[in-house]
Amino acid sequence: MTHRAFCSVVLLSAAVSASDMPLAVSDVATGPRSHVRLTNTAGQPVTAWSLAAASPSANGGTHREVYTADGYLSEATHGLPGANDRIERLMPGESRELPLDPLPPGTTVSVVAAVLDDGTAVGEESAVASIFARRARERDALKAVADAFGEVLPARHGADALAALRERFAALAQRNDAVPCRAALDAVQQFQKKSSAEDIDRSLQSYADFVKREYALASKHAQRRTPGPRGPGLQ
Repeated sequence: MTHRAFCSVVLLSAAVSASDMPLAVSDVATGPRSHVRLTNTAGQPVTAWSLAAASPSANGGTHREVYTADGYLSEATHGLPGANDRIERLMPGESRELPLDPLPPGTTVSVVAAVLDDGTAVGEESAVASIFARRARERDALKAVADAFGEVLPARHGADALAALRERFAALAQRNDAVPCRAALDAVQQFQKKSSAEDIDRSLQSYADFVKREYALASKHAQRRTPGPRGPGLQ
């Protein structure tokens, strides 16, 4: 399962000092191939961030577009086929070039929110709250998928297990359109191509173990922590 970036467009009511951020922005490029370089200046991984691109609007004001990426699940998905390394967590001292939508000349890019591996966060409260709300939804979806595997696999095997899980995940995906539910349904449908019950069982168990690991990460990272006296990211 890949974990995808999510984006929103908002007007920010307050600016956040760059010195408070565990991330530094550099090498801003505008035009058709707009991009920016992001560097982790903290002593621990940064698992999510929001970047605001501010450009002059036609009416003389400023338009802000906010790009939010959350890579906490990359601890489990790193290196898997289809994983997007551009939205993986950013390790201490690591720099990464990130593509943006085409931006007009004169656009400035700043970090408006960041979440660290220990669950502390800094920045625009609405952006931070949105990240943790999305993590909570993903955690609940992963739990539902893990619970389905936990109920079906001990009692059913081979094609019988596939049929039971396909029915559960189809109903789950209708109620909850989160990525884990849709990914689980896609996976069991792919496993139907396997010829033997043993291959099916191995594939289902492997996927179930992977979902359990993702759920453990989601349970940890959906909990926001209050920064200590030295501030977020300081060791």
